[in-house]
Amino acid sequence: MNGRVVGGRYELATLIGQGGMGQVWTAYDGRLDRRVAVKLLNPISISGPATAADELRRRFVRECRVTAQVDHPGLVTVHDAGSDGDDLYLVMQYVEGADLADHLAEHEPYPWPWAVSVAAQLCAVLEAVHAVPIVHRDLKPRNVMVRPDGTVTVLDLGVASVLDSDTTRLTHTGSPIGSPAYMAPEQAMGGAVGPYTDLYALGVLLHELLSGNVPFAGSTALGVLHRHLHEAPAPVRRLRPEVPEALEALVLRLLAKDPQARPSGAQEVYEELLPLLPARGGAGVQGPLDPTRPFRRPHAPWPDRAARVPATAQVPPPPPVPPAPAPRPDVAAAVDEVKRLLGEGSITQAVDILGGILPAAAAEHGEGSPVVRILRKQYASTLMDDGQYRRALPELRRLAQDRAAEAGPADPQTLQYRYDAALCLEQLGDPAAALTEFRALLPYYERDARAFDIRHRIGLLLLATGDHTGAAAQLTALLYDVERTHGPYHPLAGDLRRALARQQQMGRGF
Repeated sequence: MNGRVVGGRYELATLIGQGGMGQVWTAYDGRLDRRVAVKLLNPISISGPATAADELRRRFVRECRVTAQVDHPGLVTVHDAGSDGDDLYLVMQYVEGADLADHLAEHEPYPWPWAVSVAAQLCAVLEAVHAVPIVHRDLKPRNVMVRPDGTVTVLDLGVASVLDSDTTRLTHTGSPIGSPAYMAPEQAMGGAVGPYTDLYALGVLLHELLSGNVPFAGSTALGVLHRHLHEAPAPVRRLRPEVPEALEALVLRLLAKDPQARPSGAQEVYEELLPLLPARGGAGVQGPLDPTRPFRRPHAPWPDRAARVPATAQVPPPPPVPPAPAPRPDVAAAVDEVKRLLGEGSITQAVDILGGILPAAAAEHGEGSPVVRILRKQYASTLMDDGQYRRALPELRRLAQDRAAEAGPADPQTLQYRYDAALCLEQLGDPAAALTEFRALLPYYERDARAFDIRHRIGLLLLATGDHTGAAAQLTALLYDVERTHGPYHPLAGDLRRALARQQQMGRGF
């Protein structure tokens, strides 16, 4: 394959990585005369049937588009993405340095200030990623690069999500998609994932840096996943007494079985690591690949300034300058342009136009006018397609409230808005709120086909909140009703049987 040109411009040079997710090559970008890294995925070999491969291609393009929204110095830059023959390709910046697994192997025992510095930089990346929101799903040392200047770069953002929404599905070889050694219990059980899932993986990674080994190992993937579910991790100070007590306590919190018992977010983890970071201007190991070098706090997660700056210290804003009269918007032309952009797949541009035209349309036609409601509905839908769930949520809640006041709480459109809002909550990593909303919706759908979908989501969210018994009861009852309604060969019935079998296997242990 050496010398193959991908996408008409990227000439593959050297194979630098290969695994269940595909191959990674160094390549030469003939158009911009630079070295890049190219990841190749073959959807047919991963997904099997052609229809599944087509679905993976669509998800791949969407995930790459959402990933490209994240702008952070600790995240590898995505240059391009597309398909070439049977392969999907992702073009990224080529990162000099060593991956964290090799870095650990070359520096055992790993100095605990190094581990703190790596974890703090990863918190800054995760805070930016989770704000989109994106869940990495496969954070591990092989997906982290330490550059010559000591800065850390995270790779493979979103790839695990593209390959399979159920990252614990076993392939015909018996190998799970994902990395069992770093999987959170809710991910291992096939439940909904969120930022809390990445925090667990960060705890595994930090435990490994401090102790030299992952907290849970085994000869089989299911055996490892069982230990994640049922065994307590060994405190790292038993192995390395010089590790600060506060650091050991943080690792144990990150490795909590219940997602609600973990830190609230990467920002909180960073703040707990902050007192343990090397002193500003302090001496460190001289030379490259020292992760303590960058720490003058340049990569701290961006704080919420309004919440952190005392009101007495805030400088009053200057008096407002009267704006110049805006030109009268051409709403019809804007709508036509949005349709054209959506047809071409330019979703981000369509979002910008819709967001810009809505205030002007409301001023011209009135907030309750049919034109504005149609625009707002399209805006919310396009935000969801673009993965901007945080911005979509308030729009959907407003639409649901307005529609309910007009047509009642049982109106199909009201329910659709509430369903989409619940999906946003799930994607934003708030399983408890999503669970409450889906449960409130379920009585309206008892005689509707969507009831099965909602009940399935409730089961996965119960897993995400740590209620494994409730999840098993929910999924078992759902399986009975699906088989009674659609027969034992319905796709959902097969998914439920596999999920329940996996839970039983991990419950017994191997």
